[in-house]
Amino acid sequence: MNDVLDRLAELLEQRKAADPQSSYVAKLYSKGLDGILKKVGEEAAETIIAAKGGDAEKIIYETADLWFHCMVMLAHAGLKPQDVLNELARREGLSGIDEKLSRDQD
Repeated sequence: MNDVLDRLAELLEQRKAADPQSSYVAKLYSKGLDGILKKVGEEAAETIIAAKGGDAEKIIYETADLWFHCMVMLAHAGLKPQDVLNELARREGLSGIDEKLSRDQD
């Protein structure tokens, strides 16, 4: 799985230098953080609607769109998928309640 994420992350980095007229991702970058976040929000809403509908194929499709746009957001911020995977690994085996409490105390 990391191979797919790593390849996509590399492609997203390359698109930072691409022409917005010829690259969807470059066009997103040209809209800045607010444009990227708007797209993440749209994709999140579409994922919710798909999940409510219960069609597995639609859920997968919309989740892929959401993940993709979240990766654009990460790349815009100079972050990599591995940063998120490292955080998930850190949380592995922790109680979600305890982990949230630890964040609320900071």
